[in-house]
This record gives sequence, C-alpha cells and structure tokens, in this order.
Amino acid sequence: MVLLILCYMWHIAGVFGESVSVTEGDSVTLNTDVSEIHENDDILWKYGAENSLIAQISKTAGISSTYDDVPDGRFRDRLKLDDQTGSLTITHTTTEHAGVYKLEISGAKLTSKTFSVSVYARLPLPVIIRDSSHCSSSSSSNCSLVCSSVLNVCDATLSWYAGISVLSSISVCDLSISLSLPLEVEYQDKNTYSCVLNNPISNQTTHLDIHTLCHTCAGTTALMIIFTDLIIPPEGHAPCFDSVEAVLRLVVTALMGVASAAAAVLLVNDVRASRG
Repeated sequence: MVLLILCYMWHIAGVFGESVSVTEGDSVTLNTDVSEIHENDDILWKYGAENSLIAQISKTAGISSTYDDVPDGRFRDRLKLDDQTGSLTITHTTTEHAGVYKLEISGAKLTSKTFSVSVYARLPLPVIIRDSSHCSSSSSSNCSLVCSSVLNVCDATLSWYAGISVLSSISVCDLSISLSLPLEVEYQDKNTYSCVLNNPISNQTTHLDIHTLCHTCAGTTALMIIFTDLIIPPEGHAPCFDSVEAVLRLVVTALMGVASAAAAVLLVNDVRASRG
C-alpha cells in the first residue's frame, strides 16, 4: 500500500511538475538537481506540447548544444546550459517563454522532470491623483481620490490599503483599459493610505500624502478675509475655482460702488463751489 501511494505521488509530481514564476525581462534557471553529470548520462530539454528539443548534453557523443531556433525562434540567444549540472537558464524572458518544460536524463537510470513556467509582466507604479470634479465651495469634509495603473496587465490586482487592511480591490484582464480605483478620505484623516498593484510574485506601492493632494476649499466669509485668502490662502487650504469667481465679482462690485460714491462726492463739491 505504501509503495502504491509513493508511486502515485511520483506520478502526480511528474504530471504537474515544479511551478516556476519569473518577471518579464528577468532570467530563470531550471535545475536538474544533480551536482554533476555522469559519463554515460544524456540530458534532453524539451518545450511545449510538441516536445520540441531546445537543449542537449551527451557526454559520450561530446554534445553540449542549445537549439534556440525552435519553436518560432523565441529562444534565440536566450538559452544557456550548465555543462556540469545540465541546468537550463532562459535569459531576457517574455510571456512567449511561459509553458511546460521537460527534462529527461538517461544513463544508469532514467529520470524525468517537468517545469511549469509562468512569466508575469513587469508592473508599473500606480498613480494617485485628486478627483477635481468633487472640489467645490460647499462644506464637504471628504477628499475624493483616484488611484490608477497606466498599463493594465493580466493576473494583477489594484488595491487601496489603510495601514495593512484592504479597503477595496479591482482586477480586470482587459488590456484595452487601465485599472482605476476611487477612494474618499477626510481632510484631517490621520490614517496611512497606500495604493498597491500586485501579482503573484511582485508588487508596486504608492503611498498617499494627504497634505499634498487634499486641501479644503476656501469658504466665503467677510470681504476682507476673502480678499486676503485669494492672495495668501490659509495653511492647508486652497480656494476652489467657483469661490474665486464669486469673490472676484464681489470685489469688482464693491470697487464700482466705491467709485460711484467718490464721483457723487466730487459732483456735490463742484456744485457747491460754483454757487459760492
């Protein structure tokens, strides 16, 4: 019974093989797990469902070669063999190099091993911006933000974090659109927020600086205070466009009133002077 179980486990391992993940552009090495090739050992590396021969070592025949012109030339100038162990290295990987690789060692005993290689696209740094359409002169206490990824990649998730807690996530494998995720925070929020783009082997993180992106809108109070705010906004505040426009109209109206009053005073003085 124990022998049957061990044979079954060996069969399962042979079918599914060893999983190997790599980021696009990096190198990956598929190890034979032997310290040295014996004199009578022959090593064959094959790729894909067609079992295309891509590398071979034969001590007796004096062969140590890579066949990087098959399939489709995708391995050209990318394969390296370790003559001592027979391990195979794939350099400058692309998504075309994902798939199943099979190792066969024949000699004193027959050994086979499979590798399931996954190649993930290199992740861009997510970008956090403020949603300016939500900025108004109203007494809103929230700051609206959007985190997005410039490029969309499959097997990647975009998430908002508050500390180490996930607030929201999105994952869409559609290369025609970019990932984006909104978030609303209070202006005086003391939490630490970050936006993370991750896949199974790597991540890119952008931390939110609330003081830089989030400013309250300057309200309209007394005319002198508003006019001062237009020149030098209070610390942590930024006048919104609609408030500025309203204030400018108010200032212009006030100046016109002052000018009219001054003109009236001058006219009265002229009349009095002429009568005198």
